[in-house]
Amino acid sequence: METLLLEMDDASITESLKKAGALIRQGETVVFPTETVYGLGANALDGEAVKKIFLAKGRPGDNPLIVHIAEVEAVDGLVAKVPEKARALMDAFWPGPLTLIMARGEIIPEEVTAGLSTVAIRLPSGDIAHRLIQEAGVPIAAPSANISGRPSPTKGEHVLEDMLGKVSAILIREDVEVGLESTVVDMTTEPPTLLRPGGITVRDLTAVIGEVDISPNITENVIPEEVKSPGMKYTHYSPEGEVLIVKGTDEERVAKISSHIKVLARNGDTSIGILATDETMGNYHKGIIISLGSREDPAEMSRNLFDRLRIFDEMKVKHIFAEDIPVTNDTLAIINRLYKSAGYQFI
Repeated sequence: METLLLEMDDASITESLKKAGALIRQGETVVFPTETVYGLGANALDGEAVKKIFLAKGRPGDNPLIVHIAEVEAVDGLVAKVPEKARALMDAFWPGPLTLIMARGEIIPEEVTAGLSTVAIRLPSGDIAHRLIQEAGVPIAAPSANISGRPSPTKGEHVLEDMLGKVSAILIREDVEVGLESTVVDMTTEPPTLLRPGGITVRDLTAVIGEVDISPNITENVIPEEVKSPGMKYTHYSPEGEVLIVKGTDEERVAKISSHIKVLARNGDTSIGILATDETMGNYHKGIIISLGSREDPAEMSRNLFDRLRIFDEMKVKHIFAEDIPVTNDTLAIINRLYKSAGYQFI
């Protein structure tokens, strides 16, 4: 497939968005930036168009998608009912990196929801995403624009690497702001359940609606019977090299990694990467050492995670040792992605 690369400079952006919107209406696929990660979009009301998303990504058909809208009012036609607490969260955090799961409306095709009775909806805050949905005139179903299982794309180069030749058009404007996918909350349970952490934290949610349950899938390798949200069932965010999460104190982590490096070296394997922080990079002296950012800035580490994993891929690193991160309100999202990238393998 020939992919149309649409110019996104100030002189061309309006016309490019019109072309991209027309492609969406015609049942084609378009990659576009949101404030979280780059998305791979198609008309959410067209089941045949949505199938093209799964084909481009190599995504299993039982993994539901998120429907993106341009105004709050659009949600009413896409869901059967909007719970009171969902309205409160919409008022507080939309537009923004928050996805709400509600009872599915009749106009949503099964391809979007993987046959579930629920649908995931969000209103992105990114200007390009918002304008694209308006130009399309339809809601846009969009997972992250990466090959299924790989780290999500936060830069244009990531999109080109994964999606060129697999989609109808690509809009590349800038690096994304958040760097991790949206927070996902299931509003069909009482209390509501956090299914995927993101830029909107547990503290943010509880300040608005009170108690929120947290799915054990977030930090443990637990697959629920009913998978309502992306990122809950299959291997996600993984680079090509094997990732191991290293637990313990700083000294214990150094000792564990040094021991594993010695074993690998005896077997002739020197393709080693270490994902550390600004504060701990100096503790290591062998392998390719990359910082995730400062421990004092969880938002920076979140923005950097997928990019750093892709850098290890670019350098053909086979074994990646990633320092564990203490669980806090602000680090839950990055821990979730990091643990899933490692397939919950710990040392």
